[in-house]
Amino acid sequence: MIDKAQRLSYTQQAYALLQKLSLTEKVFMMSGNKKAKELLAEMQANAEKHYNYRPYPAGGLPEKNIPAMNFVDGPRGVVCDTGQTTCFPVSMLRGASFDTELEEKIGHAIGLETKAYGGNTFAGVCINLPYNPGWGRSQETYGEESFHLGKMGSALVTGVQAEAVIACVKHYAFNSMECSRFKVAIKMDKRTEREVFLPHFKDCVDAGAGSIMSAYNAYQGVPCGHSDYLLNQVLKKEWDFDGFVMSDFFWGIRDTVAAANGGQDIEMCTTEWFGNKLVEAVRNGQVLEETIDQATLRILRTLLAFEAERSKVPADQTVVGSKKHRQLALQSAREGITLLKNKEQVLPLVANRIRKIVVFGHLADKELTGDQGSSAVRPAYVITPLQGIANAFPKAEVIQYDGQDLEYAKQLATKADATIFVVGYNYDDEGEFVSKSEETNYTGARGGDRVNGLGLHADEVQLIKAVGPVNQNSTVVLVGGNTIIMTEWEAKVSAILMAYYPGMEGGTALGEIIAGQVNPSGKIPYVIPYAEADLPQVNWQTDQQVYDYYHGYAKLEKEGVVPLRPYGYGLSYTTFDISMVTFFKTEDQVKAQAIIKNTGNREGTEVVQLYVGFTNSKIDRPVKLLRGFQRVSLAPGAEKTIEISCLIDKLKWFNPELNEWQLEQMTYEMYLGTSAAKQDLMVGEITL
Repeated sequence: MIDKAQRLSYTQQAYALLQKLSLTEKVFMMSGNKKAKELLAEMQANAEKHYNYRPYPAGGLPEKNIPAMNFVDGPRGVVCDTGQTTCFPVSMLRGASFDTELEEKIGHAIGLETKAYGGNTFAGVCINLPYNPGWGRSQETYGEESFHLGKMGSALVTGVQAEAVIACVKHYAFNSMECSRFKVAIKMDKRTEREVFLPHFKDCVDAGAGSIMSAYNAYQGVPCGHSDYLLNQVLKKEWDFDGFVMSDFFWGIRDTVAAANGGQDIEMCTTEWFGNKLVEAVRNGQVLEETIDQATLRILRTLLAFEAERSKVPADQTVVGSKKHRQLALQSAREGITLLKNKEQVLPLVANRIRKIVVFGHLADKELTGDQGSSAVRPAYVITPLQGIANAFPKAEVIQYDGQDLEYAKQLATKADATIFVVGYNYDDEGEFVSKSEETNYTGARGGDRVNGLGLHADEVQLIKAVGPVNQNSTVVLVGGNTIIMTEWEAKVSAILMAYYPGMEGGTALGEIIAGQVNPSGKIPYVIPYAEADLPQVNWQTDQQVYDYYHGYAKLEKEGVVPLRPYGYGLSYTTFDISMVTFFKTEDQVKAQAIIKNTGNREGTEVVQLYVGFTNSKIDRPVKLLRGFQRVSLAPGAEKTIEISCLIDKLKWFNPELNEWQLEQMTYEMYLGTSAAKQDLMVGEITL
């Protein structure tokens, strides 16, 4: 891992190089290497390829031994169009694993594949917080909880940068809408900004991230890519960020002077506003050359530090899509797929008793890897749900029917030993939104936010309600990037699995879980309410949006609303008991210690969660917030003593009047258990 101290040690070398550069050369280091029209023409000429089919360069002066910043996208893996890249599950599924160790391993794999493709910067650490789960791109982030986002994002940063690849964290900040992302101006109060939407970005900066990507949207009336407050004051001065800031592609900068003075270091991925326009702005006094020097120094220092480490280990082409990396993708899918209902332990299906399975739904034989925008990865193969189920039940007849004729579907269900409904979304329902115009929609998918609501399609609801009750061994497999409302049909089936978008080996993991070869251990990293009205309301087509302090499970708890499924919820095929719970404090941490025991008859993994409560606060604060978690794997009958800790700094609130973080001297409730639901938690207290 190339830490901050190591990067800063290259300051003098970078400064010496800087002194040898002309103004034009320095600005060149701050600019993408093509004009937008040239790049769009290239994309159209290579329409059969993904638009991100090779790394995008910015800067680079070979004659002076200065490398370019070679950018590749993510976060499901390296976005290069070779048809070989490892396609990991989407970040939301990885968030459901609550496995930071696995996420760091995935980061290592992505770092290695980035190097193999000639990239040195991976822009796949997406940690935006979905204010409303209808955000089409929320599949690219880890969940609704800031603390969890910070932990998972930091793990990915650590893994990627351990392979001498710069991790770029995006989209800074408040990017939680697709359809209006180019025009919307976000507003919120200072406490919401500091306590809800920014902490996870600071966590990744503290973890050593070398780059930050600014967002398209405006904040408090100023585009994020021009924001002196966000880029200069908060990120670079307050958080002491030593790396460089790049804009989001094409439209991330809209004014030369405002962007340069606002703290933008690199215009990506083309040059429209920097380049000659920025040189002219310096010469006419609108931008100080000192500003250019500071930006170029950040770029040079970061590139030199990482290049020195990269040169020690040559790129290895054989790692791309390697067996080891595919196994990581499979492990991730196994850990993240979440069991939401299992009435009378219908699952797992006993293979030797199953002779015929009917799989309903048009998604069953589709490659369910997620959005087809900038995060789309092209693997050598994808195991579909239908393939995975058939592989897991080799002696059974597995047939698929889309379910259009409900009477025929009922007949099929009556004659089957089990029915499985694969329903939900694809890249046309939710994902990155660019434009409806064919000329500018370079992603090739419709995408956008879920403007029609958070439920299933009407025909899927009808199918489940009509056919689900026909066979008691009925399972719904949900496909999607975030909360799917289940209220209307949840009682009609015996089991429900949330598969998210499970990556290239997702079908394999799904089949294994249904057959009981793998015990599910995922936990939903968001709340599922009974009604959409319980969540914050968003106008997806707007130029103004206010984000309030409360969202997700914190909002429901504050308002006394019981969810259909709580944050952190997920079932297992075994049972666990948590006992001997104690809470205590050290000089800088609060801790929980307990014994967890597997009380069932099969091996399993539980995610133990630590929450801290604030009901004694004299100010408006959440009922409780997640402040720690740990995965624990146990054999039947085995037990383990665990300890989960949280920095006391993470209990502070932001005082907007004094513009500082403060710790309340009071008694805090402490909760330890298996979800955010009261009945799943053991309670204690600590006084600080």
